[in-house]
Amino acid sequence: MIEKHLVLDDADPAVFYGVNNTNMQLLKALFPKLRIVARGNVLRIMGDDDETARFEQVVLRLEKYCAQFNSLKEENIVDIVNGQEPSGEKTSDVILFGVTGRPIIPRSENQKKLVDDYASHDMLFAIGPAGSGKTYTAIALAVRALKNKEVKRIVLCRPAVEAGEKLGFLPGDMREKIDPFLQPLYDALQDMIPSAKLKEYMDFNIIQIAPLAFMRGRTLNDAVVILDEAQNTTPQQIKMFLTRMGWNTKMIVTGDLTQIDLPPTQISGLVQALEVLDGVEGLSIIRMTKKDIVRHKLVTRIVDAYDRYDQTHKNEKRILKNNSNEQSTDRN
Repeated sequence: MIEKHLVLDDADPAVFYGVNNTNMQLLKALFPKLRIVARGNVLRIMGDDDETARFEQVVLRLEKYCAQFNSLKEENIVDIVNGQEPSGEKTSDVILFGVTGRPIIPRSENQKKLVDDYASHDMLFAIGPAGSGKTYTAIALAVRALKNKEVKRIVLCRPAVEAGEKLGFLPGDMREKIDPFLQPLYDALQDMIPSAKLKEYMDFNIIQIAPLAFMRGRTLNDAVVILDEAQNTTPQQIKMFLTRMGWNTKMIVTGDLTQIDLPPTQISGLVQALEVLDGVEGLSIIRMTKKDIVRHKLVTRIVDAYDRYDQTHKNEKRILKNNSNEQSTDRN
């Protein structure tokens, strides 16, 4: 008789063990010759060599399935124990599976283009209105790359610019100060990574929070780096950010050019970057539209209403300016 310890590195133990440990009870029933004890993410197995080796192979396949689909059902366990392929979701268009097992897929033409271009480009710009899924899709691509061990870390950046209000002094350490600005990124991560695993990633800097102001001097290798709300960067900031790119790194820059919170006299770094970098080889610019909005249907109507309002006021200002120029010409 031998004793072996198996560590669940990739799968969430809560999902692997099942509600009220139903999955573990089934495994014990299917391997009656073994003594199996589960503590945290460690399985302690005692039994003869052949049965222990067989159980280890089963656990490896179950963990791989659980990590991919974020779910594990009794029928999946039975299939794998019997040496069959477990029945899973169709994965042709799936980026990854969320914490509830829900498939996360591109939900519009330009989201699909972002996913496709990610495979063939190292730097991507996803520009579009609120609700078009640019940030959520970018996070999903980053999490998939991390789970597939294509990269070693995810780096998240967002300029610390208030949207029309002054928050004043924020207490806490650097992470606590920057957290409120990065909450939308956390919301997406919590949809895709189990809470215990997410905490582990954060604690070990596998998922890093990198304040944009402190990025200078870094070289980011083996990472997916996301700059969100890039319309609120200055030209100097976005140039500094883009030149942090190292080996085996993908960069995704997202922004909405209709929601610039910089002072009126300050040029948006994203606006300038799109002009400067247009046509650069190896770089993809995806311009999302109102058709890509996947939030509540009212969001599309709100964006439409503001577009009409802005267009009307631009026309009014143009007419006033022309009238003013004509009057000035007449006086001369």
